[in-house]
Amino acid sequence: MDNATAQAPVSTTTKHVTFRIWRQDGPDAPGHFDEFRVPYGKGANVISCLMEIQRNPVTTDGRRVSPAIYDAACLEEVCGSCAMNINGRVRMACSALIDRIVGDGEPIITLEPMKKFPVARDLAVKRDRMFEALKRVKAWINVDGTHNLGPGPRQSQADHTVMYKLSTCITCGSCLEACPQVTLDNDFMGAAAISQARLFNMNPTGKMNSEERVRGLMGPGGIQDCGKAQNCVKVCPKEIPLTTSIAVMNREVTKQVIKDIFFDLSGEKTSAGGPG
Repeated sequence: MDNATAQAPVSTTTKHVTFRIWRQDGPDAPGHFDEFRVPYGKGANVISCLMEIQRNPVTTDGRRVSPAIYDAACLEEVCGSCAMNINGRVRMACSALIDRIVGDGEPIITLEPMKKFPVARDLAVKRDRMFEALKRVKAWINVDGTHNLGPGPRQSQADHTVMYKLSTCITCGSCLEACPQVTLDNDFMGAAAISQARLFNMNPTGKMNSEERVRGLMGPGGIQDCGKAQNCVKVCPKEIPLTTSIAVMNREVTKQVIKDIFFDLSGEKTSAGGPG
């Protein structure tokens, strides 16, 4: 045979990845799994495989179905929207590499929505409880007007280092998903809101509303419902020291309770407010 026309044998075997994806039309609708197979690609992540399935949503038994619904935006672990349960563990689908999830052989990956949030559809969930918790602790800095306020107060490098790490929260919901105290039928706010309360209370301008944030952590569903399981810090994709934040804010709540018991400052605050 002429070497110029010789061809290498074509491989008839191609490695595939099998996905078992949870399908559910709404919060109260019954659910089931659909299986899909996609070609394996080196460096592929879960989101890229979901995109491949979306292009040709045919199950392993030959049924053409509607594409699986999931949340995704940045694809670089910044937006927090693609958090889901992957093989029983909550993680970000954009940074979940296939090679790290499974070993050798024919990979099988199970995708399910987070179970501590109502299902919108398939793998997408409603994170309303997280945003309501952030509103409860006033997780923002009050600014009077849009005019130039000039340079803000100086911050120590030590405080700035801590605040930067706390500010990397992407509101993905992983900490709530892993928390045994969070259920669909309770109102525990979870670690993310507690940590954000700490962040804004450390801000030189935010300190003016620190008592309001501390009081937001009190009451039903507040910080006292934390069981100190420490699961939240283990699954946080940004490695935020959530348990440290919980300990710090627990101390602040305790100090506030002691003040309320032994000191009545309501009259002092009224007189300080001026006439009218």
